[in-house]
Amino acid sequence: MKLFEPGMIGKLIIKNRIVMSAMGIGGLAEPDGRLGKRAIDYYLARAKGGVGLITTGAARVDREIDPSGASFLGADGNLYIASLSELADAVHDYGVKIAVQLTAGRGRIAPQDYLKRFGAVAPSPVPCFADPKIIARELTTEEVEQLVEAFGLAASVLDIAGIDGVELHAHDGYLLDQFQTALWNQRTDKYGGDLDGRLRFGIGIISAIKKAVKKGFPIIYRFGLTHYFDGGREVEEGLEIVRKLEAAGVDAFHIDAGCYETRYWAAPPPTQPPGCMVDLAEMVKKVVKVPVITVGKLGYPELAESVLQDGKADFIALGRPLLADPDWPNKVRQGKREDIRPCIGCYEGCVMRIYKKKYISCAVNPATGMEREFTIEPAKKVKNVLVVGGGPAGMEAARIAALRGHGVTLWEKSNALGGNLIPASGPDFKSDFKDLIQYQSTQIKKLGVTVEFTKEATPQKIMEMKPDVLILATGGSPVIPDIPGARREKVATAIDVLLGRKPVGETVVVIGGGLVGCETALYLAQKGKKITIVEILDNIVRDAFISIQMHLKELLANARINILTETQVLEIKEEAVLIADKNAESIMVPADTIVLAVGLKPKENLFEDLKNYIPEVYSIGDCVEPHKIINAIWEGFRTARLV
Repeated sequence: MKLFEPGMIGKLIIKNRIVMSAMGIGGLAEPDGRLGKRAIDYYLARAKGGVGLITTGAARVDREIDPSGASFLGADGNLYIASLSELADAVHDYGVKIAVQLTAGRGRIAPQDYLKRFGAVAPSPVPCFADPKIIARELTTEEVEQLVEAFGLAASVLDIAGIDGVELHAHDGYLLDQFQTALWNQRTDKYGGDLDGRLRFGIGIISAIKKAVKKGFPIIYRFGLTHYFDGGREVEEGLEIVRKLEAAGVDAFHIDAGCYETRYWAAPPPTQPPGCMVDLAEMVKKVVKVPVITVGKLGYPELAESVLQDGKADFIALGRPLLADPDWPNKVRQGKREDIRPCIGCYEGCVMRIYKKKYISCAVNPATGMEREFTIEPAKKVKNVLVVGGGPAGMEAARIAALRGHGVTLWEKSNALGGNLIPASGPDFKSDFKDLIQYQSTQIKKLGVTVEFTKEATPQKIMEMKPDVLILATGGSPVIPDIPGARREKVATAIDVLLGRKPVGETVVVIGGGLVGCETALYLAQKGKKITIVEILDNIVRDAFISIQMHLKELLANARINILTETQVLEIKEEAVLIADKNAESIMVPADTIVLAVGLKPKENLFEDLKNYIPEVYSIGDCVEPHKIINAIWEGFRTARLV
């Protein structure tokens, strides 16, 4: 496979074409920005997994000029040499190269908490993203030149530590990207004006690094070829930028797209297609001689291989797929496609946790960020474990219990595994959920779990089996709201619709504008239905990460779906829904079908009936309290690893 052929960036030989993309690690970093043991374990797990080049999360070069950089990794002093050296030595043992991504800072996209305390800086006095009422302070010429010098000093720290190369963080609308972009850079000094002026900061950084490090130390430049929004960078200018930067000495380009205004490009949600930015890398490859790295939903081995075979890029970058499964490269190389744990693009374990000041992890892989602590150990005493419910929580509990050597039986009331993952995987843009069902069911089969379908658990049947451990994962069922007419024949739940259990008319009202309601609405609109979403709150998709919100709202608008917020449903009538808008005005909305998407409630839980009769009884997942998939899988994992 082309994926496993050696490649070169500058004079650096990389054992294969798989790059771990830079991702922030949140609370895995020490408070001062050093890499502690857990952070090194995290990167080491990906090195053991077979990746060719690891790129760390962004590291600051200065903490004074842009205070928001305090939350990044540190490279701004000799303090960081020891931990960086330990990381380099650890991954080198596995033949893996390591690059550190260096950043100038956030600039106008500083988060709200930093804006309130410090304000923000930028190339020009432009509105801040998190609060447009706050205008960023323009950096002085002297401050820009201090930052240029700081990049050289940081690169020398990396070089001394044994790091193999550097990636410049010039994408996603961060400070270096702001300097490149006319919309945000309206300076009148030498660092502004025409394209050459706007690139002078980046080219100065490249020159400073080359002077500070040994010859052959490669510089990778990561930036978005286009921002995909009015006023941002267009493709033509992006191609001119790569030509100029190649001439300035860049050794490779890592190409993506977007910025904070269009985050669904830089951090693609499930609604973006696989390989969504490959075409941009292909454009760059046609105009430069140095290697090109492509990124963006490439965790599908066949797709990743075809991109390389077709010459569209020289390297494949994976971010979240390596959180879900650090052994992705080795499993692909060994032909174990069915053993790859898929990323489902939910953001709940990775970006959302970092936003909440927690360490990076993964919704489908709780061991991410806890590699040493969450090693699965053989059980000291083998037990007979019964898991009731074959949804994501039950399957994960069965998998972990079996890995520990217990004898495991799983009872599933229906004739298929997956629980509410099955309807969730109904839309084409949620096919990763099908992959997750396949992964979990394949693993428990390989581990010898006895699965019994159409098996309804009753206290009597469970007590007759006499398990040592009972794990109840019976899931949740749709809430039927207390609305007049909610049980009419023309009313269906989102689960009914996604499973095809009820016919859907041409005109549909979806009650509930959360993630499930909006995805169901988009699914039906793609089938040609005329849709209205009714949401009682003031906004839709509030329960999802910003990238998902942004893209889903755009897709709903493109599908001409009518969205009514701050609107209450009063009654479901025979051919319409009676609603009251925010002004308390009553309106009839015609509907052939009404879809309920107002959440789940726990199914019957046998815990109280059995806790005094079975030695160990646990309840996990939606049967305790309906949550997201991260809660289901993490509860299954954390419970079973201790039984």
